Amino acid sequence: MLESHDNQHPEDSSPEKRDQASGLRTMTRQGPVKVIAVTGAKGGVGKTNVSVNLAACFAELGNQVMLMDADLGLANVDVLLGLHANYDLRHVISGERTLEEIIIDGPRGIKIVPAASGVSRMAELSNAEHVGLIRAFSELALPVDVLLVDTAAGISDSVVSFSKAAQEVLVVVCDEPTSITDAYALIKVLSRDHGVERFHILANMVKDKVQGEQLFSKISRVAERFLDVSLLYLGAVPFDEQLRKSVQRQVAVVESAPRSKASRAFHRVAEQVNNWPMPDAASGKLEFFVERLLYAGDYGGGNTEGFG
Repeated sequence: MLESHDNQHPEDSSPEKRDQASGLRTMTRQGPVKVIAVTGAKGGVGKTNVSVNLAACFAELGNQVMLMDADLGLANVDVLLGLHANYDLRHVISGERTLEEIIIDGPRGIKIVPAASGVSRMAELSNAEHVGLIRAFSELALPVDVLLVDTAAGISDSVVSFSKAAQEVLVVVCDEPTSITDAYALIKVLSRDHGVERFHILANMVKDKVQGEQLFSKISRVAERFLDVSLLYLGAVPFDEQLRKSVQRQVAVVESAPRSKASRAFHRVAEQVNNWPMPDAASGKLEFFVERLLYAGDYGGGNTEGFG
């Protein structure tokens, strides 16, 4: 796989690329990994809360789970869980720490890759820094069954890159006009411009099951009319006072209130996803996620404005 990319990109035979290829080869020890990008286009839809609680549920189901905070510059996974990261992706990019050295343990053994919070330059990495980050990720030797990628809000280059590199895209949406229109815009960009054809829709903070289904219907009607995509309804997470309290306490609601309405909903969603077939033994390995992420944009084409 890598050789075919090298043949297509003869200009990428730099020492950096050769080092990266070596790092990717070390990942062949990994088995297939489910890579799921959790996105939402609009901020405030509860995307990171969904990521954290699903990660905890996957771990409870017996998976080795990694949660990557891909909101570069405005990271908050560690904050949401009351964790303190001594090091983050800045230190990996600078070469001060390896990726394995910055990983922190979350609830139920989740491995969390923290991003840098409030550092605007983290959202504007050069191509060389991008390569360094991907190489560091490729050299990780920890076992992983499920990789959840908590993307930034909006439709930035990094959101597009992480979403198209993942095997599955989970779009979190709530019943607000701006959330619906922004989710549709994200689906449109990913499908028309980047060939993503399948999206899983999770209705969040809804009043009841009916409102969740109606919300999905609003998006799917428009998408099926104007876009060549498959939208799959993953279910709904109800508005729950216990969830608000868990955020204040900086714990996952599935830990603090396991019998709450929100917790039961997260478990139902996680069980669905857990039953998805494992990816192909070859293409499902982490090195292929890394490859797809690296080549998600026109890498090597001179773009130095970010992940695009």
